[in-house]
Amino acid sequence: MKWLLDTNILLRFAQPGHSMHERAIEATKKLRGRGESLSICSQNVIEFWGVATRPLNDNGLGMTSVKVLEEIRRLESFFPMLPDTSDIYREWRSLVTSHEIRGVAVHDARLVAVMIANQATHLLTFNTRDFRRYSEIVSVHPTEIR
Repeated sequence: MKWLLDTNILLRFAQPGHSMHERAIEATKKLRGRGESLSICSQNVIEFWGVATRPLNDNGLGMTSVKVLEEIRRLESFFPMLPDTSDIYREWRSLVTSHEIRGVAVHDARLVAVMIANQATHLLTFNTRDFRRYSEIVSVHPTEIR
């Protein structure tokens, strides 16, 4: 199967002291061990940069741009980047229209659009609830990986 890693998984990789850090690492190791294809996309990197550079007191990681770039390069070395194609916008527009998406949920819809355009079927995420509306994909919490 072809998987996309949600941005929250990538953020936990960068936080060794976080309670979900080990769960994120363990789930990806198990999936890789089963021969699953794990990918990231530009949307992940953009979201990662936004959260990682945001101050700690504003629910961010408070990292410097230099440190974030180093972390992104590390992620890119472990996980192939799904390509941005012209199909993504068309899929995104269809999703936000058919599911009546509003507000910040448009970002999740774009991740789903990337998945559809690149034939990825599964999303590894700590926020499965946010993706339940999308019958086009399967969202899986790291604790569900056996």
